[in-house]
Amino acid sequence: MTQEKMEQLKALLGEINDLVGAEAVLGWDQQTYMPKAGAEDRGSQLATLAKIRHEKSTCDELGQLLDDLKSYETHLDPDSDEACLIKLARRNYEKQTKVSAEWVGEFAKITTIGQSEWEKARAENNFEAFRPVLEQIFELRRAYADFFKPYDHIYDPMLDDFEPGLKTAEVKEIFSKLRPQQVELIRQIAEKPEIDDSFVYLDYSEQGQWDFGVRVLNDFGFDWNRSRQDKSAHPFTTSFGIDDVRITTRFVPNLGTSSLFSTMHEGGHALYELGFDHALARTPLAAGASMAVHESQSRMWENMVGRSKAFWKHYYPLYQETFRSILGNVSMEDYYRGINKVKPSLIRVEADEATYNLHIMLRLELEIAVMEGQLAVRDLPAAWNARMEEYLGIVPPNDAKGVLQDVHWSGGMMGYFPTYALGNLVSAQLWECIQRDLPNLEEQIEAGKFDELLGWLREKIHRHGAKFEPQDLVKRVTGSKINPDAYMRYLSEKFSAIYDL
Repeated sequence: MTQEKMEQLKALLGEINDLVGAEAVLGWDQQTYMPKAGAEDRGSQLATLAKIRHEKSTCDELGQLLDDLKSYETHLDPDSDEACLIKLARRNYEKQTKVSAEWVGEFAKITTIGQSEWEKARAENNFEAFRPVLEQIFELRRAYADFFKPYDHIYDPMLDDFEPGLKTAEVKEIFSKLRPQQVELIRQIAEKPEIDDSFVYLDYSEQGQWDFGVRVLNDFGFDWNRSRQDKSAHPFTTSFGIDDVRITTRFVPNLGTSSLFSTMHEGGHALYELGFDHALARTPLAAGASMAVHESQSRMWENMVGRSKAFWKHYYPLYQETFRSILGNVSMEDYYRGINKVKPSLIRVEADEATYNLHIMLRLELEIAVMEGQLAVRDLPAAWNARMEEYLGIVPPNDAKGVLQDVHWSGGMMGYFPTYALGNLVSAQLWECIQRDLPNLEEQIEAGKFDELLGWLREKIHRHGAKFEPQDLVKRVTGSKINPDAYMRYLSEKFSAIYDL
């Protein structure tokens, strides 16, 4: 009887998972091929699916099954797939039963319209056109937080959606330790001669960028039978199921590194999704442990592999030949230094490793201020510019390169941004363990071989999916919870060599 109930639970969770996949298909299409005028209809479609999914996710049948399986759960190995599935299903059920179906439908509709309005506003550099829908989105997010009262902080319910178990106070503590160290490193670098990276800002052919990116993905271990790559305004990764993972890249005129590093970054996300144990298919366990763990994978492949000297020792001759008219007289050493140049910049996704986290801290502070009611949405552009000047010493010339640059707020993803910086920290913690376990890793990368690296990640991180909460998973693998120490060691070692600090 108990096993029958377990099968019933898996069947119901499978149906919910199918709806999540269907929503992902519509979301992917919206950002890649949907006609611009289709936003309102797409919003209604997504709202309908979101309501159905929410109803299934909060139905009495699911609650009863979870109750019936409580005694069975106590006899399971807590690390087993079934125990982790019941635990996660109960966590999701308890959260979702607090949220009304009406809110879910309204949120899906408004954020779909918000995506379209954001794209238009950014193209036209017109924050005021985007402001009304953004105000609605923030109001909906406050209403969402109200479902979870009492809370320690109004931001906690959103953060928990992306980083299970983590509190706003913990993130603030981590960032308060990290910020002064990064600021000091940037100060030291600023005193050194500026690196010439002028060759980055030239006209690299789109086809050449695309082909080279595909070559690198192949070498990383990307499975084209289970994946594909397309173009979008903002690079992203999405999954329709364990064997259908999509990524996108983008091409920026006169910025030759944008597409390649976007491809490596999103490829890292996809490799994680493609590495889940197939036994977890059609369950909520077939997902990343958290967005920080997810981001640790993308940032690792983009930066620790893709921006390493070992990587370019192997790939630069081919890359130089592909773009000979631009790079014919640029040495590998100069190219390596150029793509790792530290200089405060306007755009987060193009920021160097030393300044990137400051972009995240800025966004976190603004999100919290708006959620707390300390900052009005209409004042976001001015607040953004003021913090950019304070943290990075530069002021955006317009809102398209400032407050409108990221897609996240249009999708209601408040709580997401801090996971980017946390992902950087996790990537460094994992990297130190990988270097210990694979002492010839650098030589492998120099040879364009990544199978052992991918194998390590598959074994330690990927196959587990969402079985363990992020802090638990990171501690299991590295011996400590998320902290900035390894990341600062990584930054200091890398940039001390580049800038002779």
